[in-house]
Amino acid sequence: MEQPTKDWWRQAVVYQVYPRSFADSNGDGIGDLPGITSRVPYLTRLGVDAVWLSPFYPSALADGGYDVDDHRDVDPKIGTLEQFDELVAALHGAGIKLVVDIVPNHSSNRHRWFQAALAAGPGSPERERYVFRRGGGEHGELPPSDWTAMFGGSAWEPVGDGDWYLHLFAPEQPDWNWDHPDVRADHLQTLRFWADRGVDGFRIDVANALTKDLSEPLPTTAELDGLVDGAHRYLDRDEVHEVYAEWRKLFDQYDPPRTAVAEAWVPAHRRARYASPEGLGQAFNFDLLKADFAADAFREIVTDNLRFAADAGSSSTWVLSNHDVVRHASRYALPAGADQNAWLLSNGTDPAPDTAGGLRRARAATAFILALPGSTYLYQGEELGLVEVADLPAEDLQDPTWLRSQGEEKGRDGCRVPLPWTAEGSSHGFGPGGSHLPQPAWFADVAVDRQDGVEGSTLEFYRQALAARRRLRTTEDLTWLPSAPDVVSFSRPGGWTVLTNAGTEPVDVPAGELVLASGPLDGDRVPPDTTVWVQA
Repeated sequence: MEQPTKDWWRQAVVYQVYPRSFADSNGDGIGDLPGITSRVPYLTRLGVDAVWLSPFYPSALADGGYDVDDHRDVDPKIGTLEQFDELVAALHGAGIKLVVDIVPNHSSNRHRWFQAALAAGPGSPERERYVFRRGGGEHGELPPSDWTAMFGGSAWEPVGDGDWYLHLFAPEQPDWNWDHPDVRADHLQTLRFWADRGVDGFRIDVANALTKDLSEPLPTTAELDGLVDGAHRYLDRDEVHEVYAEWRKLFDQYDPPRTAVAEAWVPAHRRARYASPEGLGQAFNFDLLKADFAADAFREIVTDNLRFAADAGSSSTWVLSNHDVVRHASRYALPAGADQNAWLLSNGTDPAPDTAGGLRRARAATAFILALPGSTYLYQGEELGLVEVADLPAEDLQDPTWLRSQGEEKGRDGCRVPLPWTAEGSSHGFGPGGSHLPQPAWFADVAVDRQDGVEGSTLEFYRQALAARRRLRTTEDLTWLPSAPDVVSFSRPGGWTVLTNAGTEPVDVPAGELVLASGPLDGDRVPPDTTVWVQA
């Protein structure tokens, strides 16, 4: 059953494109908008409903484009506004919606307003748009508090005149002051700018961190840890929903209304307000992304999140990989509970991954989430079965996490390596030149042209799964079925049954016509690490 136009997002399959690593049209080693436009036929054949475009704005790339110089322009290395319009037209012509990333917690330190704040000096109106505080000590030489940034180091940066500014992430990402009317008005202008250009929705970065209580005295980090449920000084405060209520009024002025999804790492019981119809409308749940491949975990997480979504008047979201985490084919290749950062620091050798088993489980988990009510977010390259490039040389790493942690955390570059489109070529078809991160030799074996049309390949499995989902798409109901302890099974309206075997022994295929299998079957038995869809 196709969703009405205004509700397209409720059960959509959304494909995340990380622009710098998707396709490069001009050979400079950096992916660009024309490269994405050239691959719209590929996305169409894959069968996605929407594309989520990670930041493409002007940026010094201190944080992979999330340090934004100008929210209403395109980075010249990635394209132009005219080429953005061409991409929108190509996607819409193929029946694919477009969601763009909005980064509202901070700007870059090259933003014109931040540069004006630096020039204006302490106590100036220009500095009020950001979070500046006088430092401690006799001459302001000490940070205002002991807070630590997400990427390591102090969350405060001195500017040389006794003032320090807050950056929850990298020093190149100064936090906005969301109590300032200029900041609120400017973001509304940004949202309208892109909505007027045909953007269908927005992914809101760090949606839980905008509003802050920075009244004196500032608490210590230890004191912060005890503040929860709207009382934390700079995370998940209740006031943030006043911002999103204002955004929702703007979104609803369009026909159909523009959609939004919150990236908010908050407790599940706090997620509903972000996802409410009066707010952004939808919020990511990352619970499956953090879970082991286990039937009881899958069942509990799905049950809880379907309830949370229903309470919010929204639909749930299902995510296994994105640009911030180790690819799920690699996570599932490691022993349960393995320290992923330690594994990355060992260049992917300790513990030794079960690569074949990881891919089996990844395909099974993907088939599981694609069968669930709600929307599914896929990350570029997972349809090729890509695993984490865990052995990138230290000199090639770009993630501020690596740089700010003095090498104690490997960072996220391993999931951001440019895609392999062809087995041959200097950058495996990514572009006519090289690529901004080195591609491993094994990319040749999983390139698009090696998998295209090959029965049983991961690419063809994804195409088959998305086509079947489109045919079977129905209401947002689910009924759990009795099953063995290591098996999770449910039915959807219309006689559609799904079974995932997360155990160690084969189980019977449910009665009916086999629609999809994530891997080879053992006659009429479902092997371990396999999901099947059956139509009665």
